[in-house]
Amino acid sequence: MIRRLLREPLVHFLLAGAAIYIGLVWFGNPVDPASRTISLSDDERAGIALGFERTVGRSPTDAEMDGLIDRWVREEVLYREALRLGLDRDDAVVRRRLSTKMDELASASAETESVSDKTLEKWLADHPQRFVDNGTVSFDQLYFASEEAAGNAKAQANPRGFPISLPASVDAKDRREVRDIFGQQFAEALAQLSPGETWQGPIPSGFGWHLVRLLARETGKVPPLAEVRDRVEADWRNATIAERRERAYRVLRDAYRVRVD
Repeated sequence: MIRRLLREPLVHFLLAGAAIYIGLVWFGNPVDPASRTISLSDDERAGIALGFERTVGRSPTDAEMDGLIDRWVREEVLYREALRLGLDRDDAVVRRRLSTKMDELASASAETESVSDKTLEKWLADHPQRFVDNGTVSFDQLYFASEEAAGNAKAQANPRGFPISLPASVDAKDRREVRDIFGQQFAEALAQLSPGETWQGPIPSGFGWHLVRLLARETGKVPPLAEVRDRVEADWRNATIAERRERAYRVLRDAYRVRVD
């Protein structure tokens, strides 16, 4: 039971919050604005160098490292003086940034947590509508420069359209691809047609007007996990982060009494 609880990210969040609280109660603010001593540890130096390396793609030279340290000291001096003057109080930007950091603390484990295929399979099964594909359509089309010309041709036994660079026949093409080729107007009108052997329309596009013989329409289906694993994992991770942040907030919120005058 205890081991299972210790694996729970919310417990980690609460333990971290308790540690911060105890530290503040016992030892005071870890950054004492009244202190005139600034110490840079080996770990902090390594962190500064790593940040430079990730940005530039190489380790800093000795001169560059000296400059980075000077900038770090400058920020530390100004930060402490700002605290000493109370500039952190009643500052909306600081308030928002600190609340954001608390959210990040609550969800940090979900951002890097390894997730199993079993978990993702269940997520895909529980939220199929988020991953269903667009389906496919098969149709023939005839192009006309005007709606009147298309309407006149439709009345003929074997209508003939005019040449255009668009494909005359489309076989089992994704509806998104059809939209990209023929335009949004055409795709929306096509969605209203029923499959059959007769010519339907006229329907508009960005090119002109069309008669369409809709041969088949396949509704969208949920693809297997292997085809959409990255999307499913990203969706699971985003939802898990949001859920853990909300749960952590609710635990903390329940400890407060709110009075609105």
